Amino acid sequence: MRLGINLGYWGAGMDSDNLAVAQEADRLGYAVCWAAEAYGSDAPTVLSWVAAQTERIDIGSAIFQIPARTPAMTAMTAATLDSLSGGRFRLGLGVSGPQVSEGWYGVKFDKPLARTREYVEIVRKAMSRERLSHEGEHWTLPLPGGPGKPLKLTVHPVREHIPLYIAAIGPKNLEQTGEIADGALLIFPSAEHLEETALAPIRAGRERVGKTLDGFDVCPTVPIALGDDVDGLADLFRPYTALYVGGMGSRQQNFYNKLARRMGYEKEAIEIQDKYLAGDKQGAAAAVPRDLIDSTTLLGSVERIADRMRAYAEAGVTTLSLSPAGLTLDERLAALRAGTEALELAGLA
Repeated sequence: MRLGINLGYWGAGMDSDNLAVAQEADRLGYAVCWAAEAYGSDAPTVLSWVAAQTERIDIGSAIFQIPARTPAMTAMTAATLDSLSGGRFRLGLGVSGPQVSEGWYGVKFDKPLARTREYVEIVRKAMSRERLSHEGEHWTLPLPGGPGKPLKLTVHPVREHIPLYIAAIGPKNLEQTGEIADGALLIFPSAEHLEETALAPIRAGRERVGKTLDGFDVCPTVPIALGDDVDGLADLFRPYTALYVGGMGSRQQNFYNKLARRMGYEKEAIEIQDKYLAGDKQGAAAAVPRDLIDSTTLLGSVERIADRMRAYAEAGVTTLSLSPAGLTLDERLAALRAGTEALELAGLA
């Protein structure tokens, strides 16, 4: 199992710290550094900045939002980042959510699976430097009846095949991801529930196209916090978990709430969402079960973190991306180093 680092969003007041975290991960031999976007910092700019100031670590988008860019633009960005980084780019894609897609980008959040499949098809075709033509439900290239003509990407990526990941949570999306992608970006992963919540549908998608999980990158992001007080560390993540389970999306469309229910927290997920949507964020955080936090994070001593890493590896994780917690840079760097130490202690390095 390899380790990655997830910087999350840029622009939260810790930008110089984020760069230092990426550089330390590069020095420690982490495999990949991911950056996210929602409706603040954009991932390509951040990844360019990180790539220019690191040497070995891959850079990855977690995610480029599908409603934010045409597929051809995404292919251009991927090829450019791969070229500038010397072949270190990984392309992560996702449909985002209905609030961001429709509220920020003005793109209707409809048929997300069909839209993703078609988007990936166009991106792959463009990155392979074929002349680009496509007739589909969501995109037609070139537009009919006009001056457009099939064009070919002029940038040459360093590699013939840039790894493509999809951020997936729901069973149907996970199944399609197994079918059309090289890896899956997961969030709130529990080693104990990984088979039924992620791997089984991914495996079904792989089997549909005559493939196995061999070579497929199962890549969850897991917060990590180092310390002796495990209960206190778990409390740090209550607002984070409550935000996703309770408030990330509407009552009808909250993928994270549904995931918590699939992990056996049906009653608790309802309570968290009810309180969060009613404006009681503290109550929602208090309602998050400690076991849910503990099973989806790495908390405690290096030895305890090593045990949890072993469980993730045994469950089928191939790249474990860490999100180091801490109010200071020193705390975040300590968590990063603890990740490397724990991986070695677990015998997974």
